[in-house]
Amino acid sequence: MATPGVRLHFQGRHVVMDNGILQVALSNPDGIVTGIRYNGVDNLLEVLNNESNRGYWDLVWSAPGSKGIFDVIKGTCFRVIVQNEEQVELSFTRMWDPSLEGKYVPLNIDKRFIMLRGSSGFYSYAIYEHLNGWPDFDLGETRITFKLRKDKFNYMAMADNRRRIMPFPDDRLPGRCQPLAYQEAVLLVNPRDPQLRGEVDDKYQYSCQNMDNQVHGWISFNPPVGIWQITPSDEFRTGGPHKQNLTSHVGPTMLAMFHSGHYAGLDLVPKIRAGEPWKKVFGPVFIYVNSGSVGDDPLWLWEDAKIQMMTEVQNWPYSFPASEDFLKSDQRGNVSGRLLVLDRYVSTDLIPANGAFVGLAPPGDIGSWQRECKDYQFWTRADENGFFTISNVRHGDYNLYAWVPGFIGDYKLDDLMKIASGSYNEVGELGYEPPRDGPTLWEIGIPDRSAAEFYVPDPDPKYVNKLYINHPDRFRQYGLWDRYTELYPDGDLVYTIGASDYSKDWFFAQVPRRKQDNTYQGTTWQIKFELDNLIKDSTYKLRVAIASATLAEVQVRVNDPNSRRPVFTTGLIGRDNSVARHGIHGIYRLYHVNIPGSLLVHGTNTIFLTQPRCTSPFQGIMYDYIRLECPPCF
Repeated sequence: MATPGVRLHFQGRHVVMDNGILQVALSNPDGIVTGIRYNGVDNLLEVLNNESNRGYWDLVWSAPGSKGIFDVIKGTCFRVIVQNEEQVELSFTRMWDPSLEGKYVPLNIDKRFIMLRGSSGFYSYAIYEHLNGWPDFDLGETRITFKLRKDKFNYMAMADNRRRIMPFPDDRLPGRCQPLAYQEAVLLVNPRDPQLRGEVDDKYQYSCQNMDNQVHGWISFNPPVGIWQITPSDEFRTGGPHKQNLTSHVGPTMLAMFHSGHYAGLDLVPKIRAGEPWKKVFGPVFIYVNSGSVGDDPLWLWEDAKIQMMTEVQNWPYSFPASEDFLKSDQRGNVSGRLLVLDRYVSTDLIPANGAFVGLAPPGDIGSWQRECKDYQFWTRADENGFFTISNVRHGDYNLYAWVPGFIGDYKLDDLMKIASGSYNEVGELGYEPPRDGPTLWEIGIPDRSAAEFYVPDPDPKYVNKLYINHPDRFRQYGLWDRYTELYPDGDLVYTIGASDYSKDWFFAQVPRRKQDNTYQGTTWQIKFELDNLIKDSTYKLRVAIASATLAEVQVRVNDPNSRRPVFTTGLIGRDNSVARHGIHGIYRLYHVNIPGSLLVHGTNTIFLTQPRCTSPFQGIMYDYIRLECPPCF
């Protein structure tokens, strides 16, 4: 039996897309999703909310140096772009002119919504454009937000091992919760579901790396209905594959995050200036709805959502968006090659870059891709032999970047990559020589840009999220920063090479110690090691790879913790806020410290790592990997 064609209904100040499977109502000309009717449920969105607070595009913007302004984007002009039985595409635009200066972000914004025949869902994307000569502005965040019915959706899923019954939004109101150290975190003291009593709720516990953030959403058990946000490509997200973003959280709220400063700070806030024309397409993303039969396991809806996600990924780039700014497959290019690693102190042979992250991003310095936040990025993983293909790249100029798990530093191909429509670019074999002066004397951790391999303590029993008990992401528990003071009440961490185990003896974050008067003091960690063959007139090299930093500093001293001047200091670095937001990594930083042999002694030596900044418990350093190299062997 043929599926019904797509229909468009005009109902007063609303327009409804209808394909016989679901009906999506949008306010006209605002372009706010006010209703999703599906499977006998008149509206999957929160009917108790004002219509402008159900399904909407929003952003946070500011004039340089000013406070951010939150803006739910409302169109002022509505157009039907495509209307036939196979597809409807609607446009809601808000155009900017100088009379709006200071009131609205200086962007032309075109929000699009698409419904296809036979599709159990709808798509949305938007084109943002800043014209040359328009005012300066900073774009702190932009996303799509859906507020779902709290009387129906209380089961959230974002990964096979990250899904659960969630608290009600009322559980976060006074009388039902106790505020914790920052406003996003509360302790549930009188939740409507007694089984949740004593748990912490914090939206940052459900954040996710871009590369893993492809599908998340909610399930209603009665009736069995699911609603899912599917993002088939990361190309329009900022900061690269490891950038972390929010997903779903208590509300029930479902987000399609396009960019934010979370886990990065101001580095990931686009700063668009007057002489800078800028245009970017965000999306499309797919809002998928599914249902089960009464008596079936509603959790099957999550399995089905994952299957649908794979279908959307395979269909990327979509062929149906009508805007010429969204480039189709034949307007894109591909890049293939092989990456090899040369580290002569590991192997005299070239080493295949197994699992390397290889990407194209706008031209910049080595590693600049993780701070890039204006344009597009395209990433892939190399296979076990180092071969890679980056597909469906928008035409333009790029640098090719990479980093290889197990090796420090970043790779960048010196040649500019010019990608043309329909091109296939073969770069051949590329060689990455990671920073290295001499053989490894000792090392702590794994060079993987994360602190997850270090010791992550059990949470305080009073502040537990049960989802993360016996979970690989145990770092997502609330309050772990205070566990450092409990474990080291009088003196700081001492790590002895050859005797200590970094998975048990190296705390995952170097944070301040809480004093009895509830103020904080900086901390100094020690690395003790034996040196039998000292070369006094040579230079040793300390490599310090940092996974995250928050208003922190690392000072390095050698054998004298009280020396007035450190051998090295990073200075004040980082606004990642990964300690408070359970992120285990943020912006990657790599430092190379020269240690004169004259500072070392035969026998026992100690390197002191001091983090002196201590006005907040969340200031701190997450180390990725530390290595001391002997002088070069010739």
